[in-house]
Amino acid sequence: MSERTFPPTTVAASEPLVADLFAVALDARERSHSPYSNYRVGAAIRTSTGDVFACCNVENAAYPEGVCAEGGAISMMVVGSESTPTITDVVTVTGGDTPGTPCGGCRQKIREFADAETRVHATTVDGVVITVPLGELLPASFGPERLG
Repeated sequence: MSERTFPPTTVAASEPLVADLFAVALDARERSHSPYSNYRVGAAIRTSTGDVFACCNVENAAYPEGVCAEGGAISMMVVGSESTPTITDVVTVTGGDTPGTPCGGCRQKIREFADAETRVHATTVDGVVITVPLGELLPASFGPERLG
């Protein structure tokens, strides 16, 4: 099976709500603590209530005990929400020429609070973005509805 590739666009060409999330995630990325990999990541999520939560990756000398930006943003969402909202959009910002999508663990963490239609926008600091529904990033996922 070949790897799926997604056509890149630019944040400037995307909708304003995604551009707003990009700005918040870019700011979070500036706070990244990544002295070991030097791979700085910022993430911002928007919920069904319109709230936005962001975080950066935080590495630890005791690899792999760091925290991914997406997981941190989800934790901020859980702490900052009156009820359990649904994630509607996720934006990640990484360096390099090619956007980095959330790791497998973060895809599952996002899935806990999202559905297959949740849009994941992986971007670079230069604004190159690929947008993929979570269902394509994590097909046949295991979600909380299976435990009911």
